[in-house]
Amino acid sequence: MKRGFDRTQRVADLIQRTLAQMLLSDMSDERFRLVTITSVTVTRDLSYAKVYVSVLTEEDKVKPVIEALNRAAKSLRYRLAHEVDMRVVPELKFVYDNSTAHGFKISSLIDSAIKK
Repeated sequence: MKRGFDRTQRVADLIQRTLAQMLLSDMSDERFRLVTITSVTVTRDLSYAKVYVSVLTEEDKVKPVIEALNRAAKSLRYRLAHEVDMRVVPELKFVYDNSTAHGFKISSLIDSAIKK
């Protein structure tokens, strides 16, 4: 019988909370403090996790931040393994989530249309 939450969703939520805390407090790169983890998806076998992030900076500075996160993925995975109680910690892949930026753009277009 299926319970309330799927196991992969519980693991994804745990990874999201733990990574967000680690990016705020443990990492030395100041650019990571501008990163917000919007969601995490984990494969059924828990071997891979896709971490969707938004960055509070200009559009031209987003790509270097995502590349830096992917370079730090092994270090983050190692730290994550020490923080959570899991037998296998998924391999991390960071992906830019432009939905927040897109939402701001749509909102500003609506505001400018209302002013006219």
